[in-house]
Formats: sequence, structure tokens, C-alpha cells
Amino acid sequence: MPDGPLFLFDRTRDANVLLSRDGMIPPRAGQLDNVKDILESFGPVSRTADTGEVWGLLAQDAAIPDDFVAVSRRDLATILGSGPFLRSGAAFQVMSLYADNKYCGRCGELMGDHDKEMARVCSNCGRIVFPSLSPAMIVAVEKRGMLLLGHNASFPEGRYSVLAGFVEPGETVEDAVAREVYEESRVKIRNIRYAGSQPWPFPSSMMLGFRADWESGEPRPDGIEMTDVRWFTPYDLPDLPPRISISRMLIDDWLRRQSAETP
Repeated sequence: MPDGPLFLFDRTRDANVLLSRDGMIPPRAGQLDNVKDILESFGPVSRTADTGEVWGLLAQDAAIPDDFVAVSRRDLATILGSGPFLRSGAAFQVMSLYADNKYCGRCGELMGDHDKEMARVCSNCGRIVFPSLSPAMIVAVEKRGMLLLGHNASFPEGRYSVLAGFVEPGETVEDAVAREVYEESRVKIRNIRYAGSQPWPFPSSMMLGFRADWESGEPRPDGIEMTDVRWFTPYDLPDLPPRISISRMLIDDWLRRQSAETP
């Protein structure tokens, strides 16, 4: 087996990743034999390019060995940098493909490996299941030197971010941008333009980032997802999301452009 990184996941709701206490780094795939007795399943992260990376899922009641520590996947960017953070996300999504598709959701028969794709295929009806990927939009809405930020009910106290939401069946991403902004803030927007993207495997989002301009309306939270929505200037910003996130990237891009426009 190639000796690339070994991404081990525990059975908590957030699927923490296990790092070696010595160095706080992922163990190597060559060390798989050392933990095989506590694994439910394991496999390669990619079949199209042999990076040597493999994933492993701990058995339901497995105890974490003393030489490992469980770390939130969200913290990997701070501990190891963006590269391992993104690769652990890919490993998590492939692991989830296997963990969630032992049996076919159509006929109930056992699923097996697809012979060419990173996918699962039903041994009976041939149904193919790929890793889950949910498109979501996130947008920086601007108005004359101000940025629209909201406090989501799930955020820590005082944390604000740009608005986001999932794309619904039958709508374009641009339609989703306008709909989500209006639903969460009652603000109408125009001039929607693409800004970038980011895989966000919590659990399986692909974040599509945009910028947009205010058209009409004053911010008013929906009271369900958003508890507060308001305009902020560069001089009165609240607590913001971590820099690894595309939400913070959109905010920082807006701040750079405001600084460039200030005489």
C-alpha cells in the first residue's frame, strides 16, 4: 500500500479526525495495520490519481488509541494549513459514501465498488451512487461602502457573516442568491457576479461565492435562520468567520476594495 496520509475518523456526529500526538499530524497509510483492529472500513481517497491517501472509519465502540488525539476537522486549517484541511474533507466525503451506502436505497441489496469511478454500485439493480455534493451559494451584498452581514441562529454570540443558503431543485444559482438574500433579509439585489468557490464538507457543501449590489429594501431578519441582519462599514465590523472560509474571503476582498477606494 502507498504510504500517503491516513485520515482516520471517529464516530462522533461531526466525525473528528485522528492525529498522531507526536507532531499533531495525520499518520501514514503504511501504519494502517497498527489500527486495523478498531476500523469498521477503509479505502483510498481517490481512484483517478494515486496520491497514496487512504481513509478509515473507526468501529462504533472503538476506543481511540493513546497515541492519537481526536481533532475537529474545522480546526485542521489552523493546525496543518489549508491543504490538509481540504484533503481531509475529500477523505470525509469518500468515507461517507461508503458508510452511508452499504445497501441500495432502491432495492435493498448490497452495494459494491464501481470498477472505474469513485462510486458505489448495487449488485442487483445497478444503481450508482457518487459522493454527496450539495451546491450552496454565499454572497457579499454591497451598498455604498457598506456590507450586509447577518447573525445566524447557529453562530456563536456576536458572530456575523455574509448570507448563504442551498440551491433548490429547478433554480439557477443566481436565482438562489436573490431568493436567499430576500428570504433572510428582505433586501432585493442586482448585478450578481461570480467570485469563487470552496469545498465545504460539513457535511457535503460546494460553496459558490458571489458579489451583488443592493437594489431596494432595508434589512429585516427572518427571525428563524437569521436573528439579526444589518449594514456594516469597514470601521464597525463585528466578530467574523475564520479566514479559511469563503465567507471570510468575500469579506476580506470587500475590505481590500474599500481600502483601495479610500483617498
